[in-house]
Amino acid sequence: MPSQLNAYLLCAMMLCALGAPVEDAPTDIPAGDTSGEEMGPSDLLSDSPVWDSILGATSRHQKEFEDEFHNEVKYDFLGSYKISSLPARCPYSNFSKEACLRRMVHGLLIYKVLLKHVEKEYPSSLICSEAKYYSNLLINLTKEKMRNPSQVTALTSIQEVQLLKDLENPNTFQRKMTAHSILRQLHFFLLNGKRVITKKEKTRGSMANESIGNFQLL
Repeated sequence: MPSQLNAYLLCAMMLCALGAPVEDAPTDIPAGDTSGEEMGPSDLLSDSPVWDSILGATSRHQKEFEDEFHNEVKYDFLGSYKISSLPARCPYSNFSKEACLRRMVHGLLIYKVLLKHVEKEYPSSLICSEAKYYSNLLINLTKEKMRNPSQVTALTSIQEVQLLKDLENPNTFQRKMTAHSILRQLHFFLLNGKRVITKKEKTRGSMANESIGNFQLL
């Protein structure tokens, strides 16, 4: 018996030396263990850093307004300015993702024209320059997510002229208030757009994950 036991022990030691797997050792990676895996960049429009860039620019507008008018004119006063050419925002319900993206692009194209009025009243405005630059990036990113991006086109030169003509006013103060109102409304347009798009993308992602989970259970 001792000789047989020694033989078994010797055999086991030889198998270990040769790298043979031990029967009781777990060979599968535990569920949920992502060691060694790297998460790639998000493909969601709502996760694009362009949002932070453009909203970072427009969010500075209130302070600039208050610094210019020294609280003689309250920022909320701009809410009383009605500009008929302002684009509609995306509603939170009863609107498809595609329709929302289309409205987002259409709205940004209009704001690009309206920003020309801001630029005329405030030629050195850094906020206006940044808003124009990042609006172009956001338009291109949004179009990439659309099924039919060609359905949304830029305004014609005639439409642009008419849009800017409607903003003309002989009163300097009124023109400046209009310019500030455009920047204020652009900020809220962007905030609303990001929230709605985020909601639609996250909801769709959750539904997709749930469907995959149900399929795996079958």
